[in-house]
Amino acid sequence: MTHRNWLTAGAMCVLTAVIVAAGAYFYSPTPTAADSRVMILPVDPTPLVVATKDGDRSFSIEIADTDAEREAGLMYRQDMADDHGMLFVFDMQQQVNFWMQNTPMPLDLIFIGQDGKIRAVKHGEPQSQALISPGVPVRFVLELKAGTAARNGIDYGDLVRHPAVGTVSGPGMPPSDNGDAPNGGGG
Repeated sequence: MTHRNWLTAGAMCVLTAVIVAAGAYFYSPTPTAADSRVMILPVDPTPLVVATKDGDRSFSIEIADTDAEREAGLMYRQDMADDHGMLFVFDMQQQVNFWMQNTPMPLDLIFIGQDGKIRAVKHGEPQSQALISPGVPVRFVLELKAGTAARNGIDYGDLVRHPAVGTVSGPGMPPSDNGDAPNGGGG
């Protein structure tokens, strides 16, 4: 009888371990493109500032700087504060393409060169698969609630200031290139 209880207990431990391992294998703490969960990243303690011709505009931001974070972005978000956004940080200045599939909220997409200057401001339509591209290489993209750029006077050539923009490292465009040429990496 004692031998039988030991075998049953051992089998239960193995079964429990298999269930836990399977759960860990299928659980992903970062949502994928096919996942319907909203990804919320920590708000960076330093505000992002856009220097416009009418003065500085400040935003609290989440920073998406990994492939998984950039892929999930603001998908599935229903709403966001007017002074909040997400800054996408790429490893190098390159051509990028965004789309709004699985994003129910209209957005402003602000494309920023390695030097912190805005290269383009585009608008994203909810749930659209249309590609949104600045047409020039960029290092950063700031997504804000639709209409925020116009209300705050944010436009081409304005300067974006934030430690993530000022301290990027890695390969980029040569210093003599102002980022306006239509060359660069794939996006």
